[in-house]
Amino acid sequence: MNIHSLIQFLVVLEECRKPETVLSEFSHVVTSYGFQYYGLLRYTKQTDDLASMMLVGHWPEKWPQVYISKKYVLIDPAVRYLAHAQRPFRWRESLAAFRKDPHYRRMDQMVADAHSHGLKDGYTFPIHGRSGIIGKMSVGGRSVDLSPVEISLLDAVARKLFWRLLDLRGESSLFESPLGVDTRMTRREMEILQYLAEGLTSVEIGKRLQISNHTVDWYMNGLQDKLKAKNRQHAVAVAFRHGLIM
Repeated sequence: MNIHSLIQFLVVLEECRKPETVLSEFSHVVTSYGFQYYGLLRYTKQTDDLASMMLVGHWPEKWPQVYISKKYVLIDPAVRYLAHAQRPFRWRESLAAFRKDPHYRRMDQMVADAHSHGLKDGYTFPIHGRSGIIGKMSVGGRSVDLSPVEISLLDAVARKLFWRLLDLRGESSLFESPLGVDTRMTRREMEILQYLAEGLTSVEIGKRLQISNHTVDWYMNGLQDKLKAKNRQHAVAVAFRHGLIM
C-alpha cells in the first residue's frame, strides 16, 4: 500500500476550503486502501442522536437502521472499548477484550450481524480532547491488514480531518467550552451506572447491591442531574461518551 497517499492527504487537507472537497479527498484515500466503509463522529454533550453526531459516514445499506433499532450502541464492543482506548484498535481486538463479559454472546451476535451487512473487519481511531473522547474515525468493510506506520498515519488523518471539518463548519467551539456535566461520581453511583449500562432494571440492581429499588431510583435521579441527562438511556449514552463506563 502507498503511504504517500496519506501524507499527501494531510498536506492537501489544509488547502481545502469547503467541507465537500475534504470529504471527496478523504473518500478517495480510504477506498484506495481497500476500505469500503467509513465514518467520522463527534461526541458532544448536547445530544446522543447518532445522525447528528456523524460528520461524515458511508455505511452498508440498512446497517444504520439495524444498529439503532437493535440498540447495538449499548453493547457494541468497539464503542465500549473506545471508552478507555488510548490508541487505534482493530474491531476484532475489541470483541476479544470482552470475552468474559456477561453480554459477550449479544456482542458476538452483533458482530455476526455486522458481517452479514459487509462489515467483516475494520479499525477505530479515537480522537481525544481535554474532556476525554470527543470523536472517532472508523474504517472497515473487507479485512485489510495495516502496517504500524499506516495505522499511525491514519491516526494523524483522523485528528486532522476531525478538526478541519469542524473549523470549516464553524463548530470548533463545541469542544472549546466547559463540559457542562459533573463527571465526579461516587463508588455507588459508578456501580449503578455500570449495571444500568448492562440493561438491569432498578429491582435487579437493588438485589445486586442489596438496597431497595427506591434507593436505586434516588441515585438515578441524582445521576441524571449530574450528567444533564433526559432519561436513563441518555445518562448511559453520556456516561459512555465521557468514558465513565465501558
